[in-house]
Parts: sequence; structure tokens; C-alpha cells
Amino acid sequence: MTPQSDEDEVWRQIVASFNETAEATSAAQPWPDRENIPADDTPQPVKAEIPAVTREEEEDDERAPAPEEDDSDHYVPPPPPPLPKMDPGTKIAWLALFGGPAYLLLAALLSWPMDGWIVFAAIAAFIGGFVALIVRMGDGPPPDSGWDDGAIL
Repeated sequence: MTPQSDEDEVWRQIVASFNETAEATSAAQPWPDRENIPADDTPQPVKAEIPAVTREEEEDDERAPAPEEDDSDHYVPPPPPPLPKMDPGTKIAWLALFGGPAYLLLAALLSWPMDGWIVFAAIAAFIGGFVALIVRMGDGPPPDSGWDDGAIL
């Protein structure tokens, strides 16, 4: 047989079995086996007769404790790492970046008098904070990265 005829035979088998149903195995289920509904718990059609329920039976039903859920299969993420500590220079830069425009907005909303030097100081604080954060950001690799410039995870 030639390799071409073997390939043709495989394709014929695939096409012939295209409409066949696959076997249902428990390994192919996307849920655990404990969530499968047993055959005897299938919903039954509701009968026309409705039995009378007494008040005591209703109260007993209300007091029945709910079954506790098993949390062993649920993923509980580890606690997040603490936030990095900022040095005072970075804190001052962030305060200036947001504090200058916030003061101007608050002063405009509350009709506070704004002298020229106050407006200048607020705008200078915004620009200074922005420049300080950009300069402190750094654009090179970390000093301990070694000789390899590959991906850093």
C-alpha cells in the first residue's frame, strides 16, 4: 500500500463515522460526579390534587436547617502581598500632582477668592509633581537583572 492510499482509507473512516454518537463517559463531564442527578430524583409531573399543608408543617419546613455546602472544592486565593512602601519624595509628588488641581476645583466650586499667586502655586505643584514622578520612574532595567535582557516575570 502506498502512503496516499492509507491516508484515503483513514479519511473514509472519519467520514463514515461522522454522524455516529460518542460514548457518554463520566470523564467527559465538565462537572463532578456528585452533582449528577440520580435517576429516581427526576422531576415528576404535578398531579391535579394538592394536599393540604398544616401550619405546623409549614413552620417545620421553615425551621429546617439548610444543608451546609462543602467548601473543599472552592478555590480560596492566598492573601495579596502588602503594598510597597513609598518614600516621602514620592508621596509629596503624588500629593502635588492631585492636590493642585483638587484645590483649584474646590476653590471654583465653593467660590473662594483665588489670587494670582495661589493659582500659580497650584499649577506649579501639578507640573512639579508630574515631572518628579516621571523622573523617579526610571526607564532602564532593574539593577539586579543580570546579563540577560529576557522577559521579567
